[in-house]
Amino acid sequence: MSSSLTCTSLSFAWPDGTAVFDGLDIAFGPGRTGLIGVNGSGKSTLLKLLAGELAPADGTVKVSGEVGYLPQNVTLDTALRVDQALGIAERRAALHAIEAGDVAEAHFETVGDDWDVEERALVTLGELGLGHIGLDRTVGEVSGGESVLLRLAALLLRRPDVLLLDEPTNNLDLYARRRLYQAVAAWPGVLVVVSHDRELLDLVDQIAELRSGEVTWYGGGFSAYEEALAVEQEAAERMVRVAEADVRKQKRELADAQVKLARRKRYGQKMWDSKREPKIVMGARKRAAQESAGKHRIMHEERLAEARERLDEAAEAVRDDDEIRVDLPYTAVPPGRQVLTLENLSMAYGARIKGILDLRGPERIALVGRNGAGKTTLLRTVAGELAPVAGEARAHVPLRFLPQRLDVLDDARTVAENVARFAPGATNNRIRARLARFLFRGARADQKAATLSGGERFRAALAALMLAEPAPQLLLLDEPTNNLDMASVRQLTSALESYEGALLVASHDLPFLESIGITRWLLMEEGELKEIAPEEIG
Repeated sequence: MSSSLTCTSLSFAWPDGTAVFDGLDIAFGPGRTGLIGVNGSGKSTLLKLLAGELAPADGTVKVSGEVGYLPQNVTLDTALRVDQALGIAERRAALHAIEAGDVAEAHFETVGDDWDVEERALVTLGELGLGHIGLDRTVGEVSGGESVLLRLAALLLRRPDVLLLDEPTNNLDLYARRRLYQAVAAWPGVLVVVSHDRELLDLVDQIAELRSGEVTWYGGGFSAYEEALAVEQEAAERMVRVAEADVRKQKRELADAQVKLARRKRYGQKMWDSKREPKIVMGARKRAAQESAGKHRIMHEERLAEARERLDEAAEAVRDDDEIRVDLPYTAVPPGRQVLTLENLSMAYGARIKGILDLRGPERIALVGRNGAGKTTLLRTVAGELAPVAGEARAHVPLRFLPQRLDVLDDARTVAENVARFAPGATNNRIRARLARFLFRGARADQKAATLSGGERFRAALAALMLAEPAPQLLLLDEPTNNLDMASVRQLTSALESYEGALLVASHDLPFLESIGITRWLLMEEGELKEIAPEEIG
């Protein structure tokens, strides 16, 4: 019997009463499924329900086979040995005891049929690029990205029938991502992955889009989904145009009918006033005319109401593709203008830059490299958050730094108040007008930062920095697409397309980097920075 996951009439709400699902029906069979949707649509919540981490308020989750679940935020005890993190320490100790001549029955019971567990563990680690770690080292000795892969290795060793992955590439560098892609491509059972990583989503067999508590299925990977969605949206927009034309037509016909009825009424009154016919005849005619007019008016009003209803339905099928607009003239940098100079720079944690590196004009520079190579350290040093050990980092224009943690926002303040902190000279009206460009219109600008979703929080942080005074002519971004849904990534891309300053972006997201028109690629490797060609990456 093949493995599967089935949700029937699934309902779930948070303790404050906020509903996430109400009667959701969904089934995952063999193959790889990419689960996508905007931030806050319930993707991670659904995975937790499937994994048994959360209990539904109503409905059932039926699982055929064993489930392995990799949550979005992986935390491992740094004191654990690698074999303990993999869940094989007891079997491995029993094997070693038997090999040393201890034939106690308890050892054989512990091993069971898993005599090759150590070899399998080493092979699995090797396939994920962790062959250099070994089973006796501690988790504290591996990087954050390696700990994600280590947790995945533990799942793979259990040989589950169903694998659930929640944003597995968020903290992985380019090299670790390649390893994870290979593991996903080779997965033989049921796999459901929540991700915003285009490359990963192009490896799946089907896309399940979660929207407004319902799921829509699309065959193929993310590229096929985008093509299908574009066709759908084109058809939906055509339907809106047809429905708008029908509403205009019904309005005209109702207006024409009202004019004709008014004329009849005036004619009838004229006949009454002139008393050309007997009173009883004119009274009967007046009642018949009023009845006919009423029916006529009601018919046209009903047709107009129906046309408006069809327009509403058609409009609902068209997605809100609002884009961030950043037409800020004071951010522009003239070609050739010196923006940043790094000279014989030695930084904290051993990273360094030999000689002089100049950034000029509106250059768009990608900073790539393995986890722990020193990319964030370089950005923090340029931003002035870390002092150089030696050498110099000189910015020649106003700059702003958006860190991974998005901690530029004060959670106790509203979005508008946060922006006002960075632009104290701006009036409230000016701040709100500018915030509208970042899709915070009206009451949305009065939301507390603590209540924002991941995508909203990113937009608010980006708005605070880009609307700052003086206007930033150099933006430093550290892994900006982490935890952003596809819509937010598109919004960020459109914002950066219209930004006319210089960019220095640390990211592992190659499709995103390519979409924002990177002009130079810098690789941080073994603590040193060097310029490379795009084809040298990976």
